[in-house]
Amino acid sequence: MDHWFWFSLPDFAYSFLSVVLEGVPFILAGVVLSGLIDAFLPPRVLARLLPRHPAGGILLGGVLGAILPMCECGIVVVIRRLLQKGLPLSSAMAYMLAAPVVNPIVAVSTYAAFRGQGPLEMMLCRIALSFAVAVVIASIVHFLRRAWVLRPDLVAAPVIDDHPDVRSGKEKSAAAVRAATGDFLDVTVFFVLGAAVATLFNTSVNQQVIMPLADDRALAVGSMMALAALLSLCSTSDAFVAATFTAFPSAAKLAFMSFGPVVDLKLVFIYGLVFRKRFIGFLVAALILLIFAACTLLPIPNFRG
Repeated sequence: MDHWFWFSLPDFAYSFLSVVLEGVPFILAGVVLSGLIDAFLPPRVLARLLPRHPAGGILLGGVLGAILPMCECGIVVVIRRLLQKGLPLSSAMAYMLAAPVVNPIVAVSTYAAFRGQGPLEMMLCRIALSFAVAVVIASIVHFLRRAWVLRPDLVAAPVIDDHPDVRSGKEKSAAAVRAATGDFLDVTVFFVLGAAVATLFNTSVNQQVIMPLADDRALAVGSMMALAALLSLCSTSDAFVAATFTAFPSAAKLAFMSFGPVVDLKLVFIYGLVFRKRFIGFLVAALILLIFAACTLLPIPNFRG
């Protein structure tokens, strides 16, 4: 392909449906979990489980991904529900940023994708970097006002009701279905819009235009981060795409796998369900700086099998 841009409707339609079909199951998982949290998790229980010290809450939020694994496609609706239930904002932020990567499913997929390219090293570096970034961002958010971060409907701190829930199991199940249905309709609109933009880039822009960037580490890292944001891949499968860029250094592939699960075109839209636009801009800028600095300044070797 000689041109840098070429639109093909069949290619677009096929790729768009692939992205949507890949992401919808994880959205469904997220909204089901969100509905169950809404109906069956009393706020007083959540309050008792959380460490009193903010640092402990942030670290616990980062570790929750290993216990409650969640793809980035569904994590935002779960976070919204947890915030309504009383989860501190900083703990919610740590969980939201860590869960798409710090979980056993992504660990296994990353190891499988990088066979012959230092699979164990890439897997451990990916998990460690994502966890560290989540903790740093959450620590910053701890000092920000809720009104500056959250949408107006989420700003007010939830009232912890100590009275027992007298609803029957059938009533709670019906409430969970209603909550999940509403969340699904909310998030799917943003997901489809972001998937369409990502698919247009993936199918219409000549991917060879980025290959000359592989020789310079900073340019390689930056270009792979931009590509991750544009492609909007799921964190359970993005390692297989990253591994195909054999000309790029390991640091650039690590940046691709660390940045995509927290900043991509569909997520920028989905974040709007919870956060104010100004905070989304701040969050994206902070994640760019942190991940770019880590992958360009840290001594990350080119891993081999």
